[in-house]
Amino acid sequence: MSDSENKPQADDIDAENAKVLAASRKHTRRSFAFAALAAVAACGAYRWAVYSPADGMQPLPRRRAFQMNAELSRAIFDERALAPTYPITHAERPRVNGRVGLKQDLLPDSWRLQLVGVENEKSFPQYAPDVTAWEYAYQPSVRKDDPDSAQDAMSKSNATGNEPHRERAGKSVRGLEEAGPSLSTLAVGTPGLLLSLTDILRLPKYELVTQFKCIEGWSQIIHWAGVRMADFIEAYPPARKPDGAFPRYVYMETPNGDYYVGYDLEVCRHPQTLLVTEMAGEPLTQIHGAPLRLHAPTKYGYKQIKRIGVIAYTDMKPDDYWTKLGYDWYAGL
Repeated sequence: MSDSENKPQADDIDAENAKVLAASRKHTRRSFAFAALAAVAACGAYRWAVYSPADGMQPLPRRRAFQMNAELSRAIFDERALAPTYPITHAERPRVNGRVGLKQDLLPDSWRLQLVGVENEKSFPQYAPDVTAWEYAYQPSVRKDDPDSAQDAMSKSNATGNEPHRERAGKSVRGLEEAGPSLSTLAVGTPGLLLSLTDILRLPKYELVTQFKCIEGWSQIIHWAGVRMADFIEAYPPARKPDGAFPRYVYMETPNGDYYVGYDLEVCRHPQTLLVTEMAGEPLTQIHGAPLRLHAPTKYGYKQIKRIGVIAYTDMKPDDYWTKLGYDWYAGL
């Protein structure tokens, strides 16, 4: 074949290669443009997710994700579902964990439960025009097995800027721990009931062997005893709203106001939610929250407040210690 015959074929190949190269360059430029836009969008999404205004020490998108997860969990898992129970032979000695609000030993005779928001509260003999006037008394020395003293806690709180601390009528400073004071603490002059432990123990005793689950990743099967909170709510019912409905929430805090938790009323009405007075067949010890703590087996441990000093029925979503520090308010298992 002559050179003249080969030349048209070579020209055709060159032309085709040129087209492919031009298309490749075009696609390459487009790919780089898309890649650049994707990188900018990813960077923007990252900054939005990480540097958005915080809600409870979590950027707002993460907090919204927590709330979405909670709604999904409530839709899938009925709040009335029962937690598994176990033979008492499976129960263990409860470990000590979480000392916020327990830094000093409370003098048992000085304890009263401040109950607020009760229907027809003035009809009860335990009615007090100002439950916040009740004085709790503590042992003069700080617990020996705790490395922090009350003064240490105050110094730490001042150093981290958790000011101003809340004081009531000249009483001790409140909210000395990391999350600071509660926004749901009772105002001076709040009427309600002052219940003794005897008042609570008049309700039927109930025993339960369930698993306590901590957000830290450990769990224990524990033998609990006390009164069901459903029975407590029946004996001391919340005041209804003008439309006849019950308030939605329940707020609890320790006597010194350092630890506080909020719940849905239906969680407190759950048949396994207990106001605990005994663990492992023995009366509660101070370090485990004597004289009264909560056990809610459908919730993680950080919701199971120890040494309850206040229970308030409310229609406003209550403040919550660990939610301020980035945890989920719902805390469902």
